[in-house]
Amino acid sequence: MSRVSKPYEIVERALELSTADGCVVIADEESSANLRWAGNALTTNGVTRGRTVTVVATVDGAEGAASGVVSRAAVTADDLEPLVRAAEAAARAAGPAEDAQPLVTGVPASPDFTDAPAETDSDVFAAFAPALGDAFARARSGGRELYGFAHHQMTSTYLGTSTGLRLRHDQPNGTLELNAKSPDRTRSAWAGRSTRDFKDVDPAEMDAELARRLGWAGRRIELPAGRYETLLPPTAVADLLIYQLWSSTARDATEGRTVFSKPGGGTRLGETLAQLPLTLRSDPHAPGLESAPFVIAHSSGDGGSVFDNGLPLARTDWVADGRLERLTTTRHTAALTRQPLAPAIDNLILEGGGDRSLEEMVAATTGRALLLTCLWYIREVDPATLLLTGLTRDGVYLVEDGEVVGEVNNFRFNESPVDLLSRATEAGRTEKTLPREWGDWFTRAAMPALRIPDFNMSSVSRGV
Repeated sequence: MSRVSKPYEIVERALELSTADGCVVIADEESSANLRWAGNALTTNGVTRGRTVTVVATVDGAEGAASGVVSRAAVTADDLEPLVRAAEAAARAAGPAEDAQPLVTGVPASPDFTDAPAETDSDVFAAFAPALGDAFARARSGGRELYGFAHHQMTSTYLGTSTGLRLRHDQPNGTLELNAKSPDRTRSAWAGRSTRDFKDVDPAEMDAELARRLGWAGRRIELPAGRYETLLPPTAVADLLIYQLWSSTARDATEGRTVFSKPGGGTRLGETLAQLPLTLRSDPHAPGLESAPFVIAHSSGDGGSVFDNGLPLARTDWVADGRLERLTTTRHTAALTRQPLAPAIDNLILEGGGDRSLEEMVAATTGRALLLTCLWYIREVDPATLLLTGLTRDGVYLVEDGEVVGEVNNFRFNESPVDLLSRATEAGRTEKTLPREWGDWFTRAAMPALRIPDFNMSSVSRGV
């Protein structure tokens, strides 16, 4: 038995074993390191390693190509042939794939395809951990308790196809969530950061931010449900617009099922969605938010196709200067809807031309407004309008004439991100942010704070 252990060897051997008409093999090598803490003390830490191999077999038939997809973890050399055969059997048992296209060709090979996978370990926290310890000491002396976790993952993806593609991408992904509580647990504040390497996160700065918010919560104000001028921080804007991106497939819009469908038929492409000069874009080469520059699809669905694996990606403007510019397409749905090819990309950036920080936007507020910390438990109510509901969490504050005067109760909201873009009266400075709700699935985002004159707080929530 050949000793196959390196990721690229796994890919090459699986392709050699394939007897299907076409084959795609994706080997994902993952390593992760984490720290957890509670009550101003570290509780656990650990490092993990893992491998997942996905085989996509395609079989041509009289009515079109069928695909079979099988993924398995901890794959060794002995597991490869059964994995390949299982994918081929799945393809032969399936009917013609609606999204069938010729496998991608002509993409230059990655020069590091045969190199060892990139890895992370506890050394990624070498500077961060001591700084976190100092934050614990400051929080303890200030009467605060810090809870949270830091997680860093490195995924090296090796993609090979029977049409000759040999592509490789290393994706670092780090998240930091810090929660401060008063000793009696009546006050809580949250801050999160997205990072590639933990060199650009500062626990002292985050603790100072949380201390200020806990101080604001020293005064409690009860407010009823209603529409309020509201300052949405970048993390909340990210959570709403990520859901909008996930809901922006061209096929669903063309078939009349989404907020981007035009009454009477067609789509809203070209329509003005925002009066502000907002541009919503994705770019695999965006500095600090780099993502895979080619399609990596482990399965087919509304937003992707296994037949598109390896397809090059480039900057795509979804909304340009307030106008709806693109909806997501695969090669199949682009042809079906007669729209430009625009595959999904794993980051999201909103730019509105503003230069104020959130703090400066607070200071510029006249009259009353609400300042949110983050959103959670976001769910869709109506796909036709993209009406979402969810809850505020970890601090809603009342701003009066440029000053935060206290904390108010939490609310349930009902809003559509598309409507919010049309009603926004100010966009602040775009900054890298961590989505609170979708941070387990989507972390590479940069957003400004938005000022909404009439955000719909539909009911009072008694949760924290």
